[in-house]
Amino acid sequence: MPGKLELPENVVVSRLDELANWCRKNSLWPMPFATACCGIELMATGAAKHDLARFGAEVFRFSPRQCDLMIVAGRVVMKMLPVLQRIWQQMHEPKWCISMGACASTGGVFDTYAVVQGIDRFIPVDMYVPGCPPRPEQLIQAIIDLQDKIQREGTITGREFDTSQRQLRKRALVEADQLLVLDAARNPVAQRELSAAAHHST
Repeated sequence: MPGKLELPENVVVSRLDELANWCRKNSLWPMPFATACCGIELMATGAAKHDLARFGAEVFRFSPRQCDLMIVAGRVVMKMLPVLQRIWQQMHEPKWCISMGACASTGGVFDTYAVVQGIDRFIPVDMYVPGCPPRPEQLIQAIIDLQDKIQREGTITGREFDTSQRQLRKRALVEADQLLVLDAARNPVAQRELSAAAHHST
């Protein structure tokens, strides 16, 4: 065949995006944010029996400057939320987030004004792991699914993070007024603030 280029066996042709995604998905460095019983399952996932190192994601680091995967395991209270957001903002792009367990995903059984009813109200979440607490196998499956997502959607310049869906205001900021009204019955401070605001508006 004219014009055919013969490549040696040790040469692989690929796109730069796919090569970068292959490197990223096989070298995830988790930032564990464990606050409750889900954290014990997270520790078990990294232990010898389940061996998270098989998927290149065993390098747990407690410095956000070195991590690219945040795993929120357990409930997050309002007082802890600024810490969670600060750690997320200090992590470099590209970065991803796994919400592990019912409490991190929806607040779980803690339906109170003191517990965040889903961390996706404040930071973007890529994978949700159901359960109370979920087993290590479920977290491993979430990491495998995230690796597939990185390989499919990732770009070397990070264009996938500039999508309108990821940059939209989080639900908590959009629903802030409704949340205040809902919590006023249980929160005397919010009730007084709403009454004072209504008095000044009239």
